[in-house]
Amino acid sequence: MLTLYYAPGTCALASLIALEESGLAFEVKKISLRDGEQRSPDYLKINPKGRVPALVTDYGVLTETPAILAYIAQSAPAAKLAPLDNAFEFARLQSFNSYICSTVHVNHAHRPRGSRWADEPAAIEAMKAKVPQNMADCFTLIEQTMFEGPWVMGEAYSLADPYLFVMTDWLPSDGVDPTRFEKASDHHARMLQRPAVQRALAYDRA
Repeated sequence: MLTLYYAPGTCALASLIALEESGLAFEVKKISLRDGEQRSPDYLKINPKGRVPALVTDYGVLTETPAILAYIAQSAPAAKLAPLDNAFEFARLQSFNSYICSTVHVNHAHRPRGSRWADEPAAIEAMKAKVPQNMADCFTLIEQTMFEGPWVMGEAYSLADPYLFVMTDWLPSDGVDPTRFEKASDHHARMLQRPAVQRALAYDRA
């Protein structure tokens, strides 16, 4: 059985949605970031990075959301969560998820976790002030050049969709009105209708 180490309100929600969609057997173990459990010796043995998500498999531990999503898709081919039979299309999905991981999520993190990059209070505040513009720029690029519709990759739902859903969900807290982005807002609304998303959100917000 797979074990997902998870913290509410984090990007780990994308992995939880993916597991709910996959039909794979899994369990979830919550980590309290507020209590600093991600830095506990026990958790650091699982993920020395001290972050979530982490997915414990029969083969070892996976970290980083794009890797976890790819593993879930490949472990549950019948769920058709990725274009596994087309190397180029699978690489395009990975390209999108890598952009979310390396750029969009990092831009978001400058608001709540600026101390990762700077020590001076003025520098941290300057980073926070740029978050609305940076996130809006990311979503403009996504809508203009990446999002195909009705799902990220086109007609087929994939594991790019939960990852985009999480980022869209964060926009209000980042000072961005999601309704500025018609495609992302429509996508977010359709994601909320999926039973797997509803189950994941019920757990996340319990």
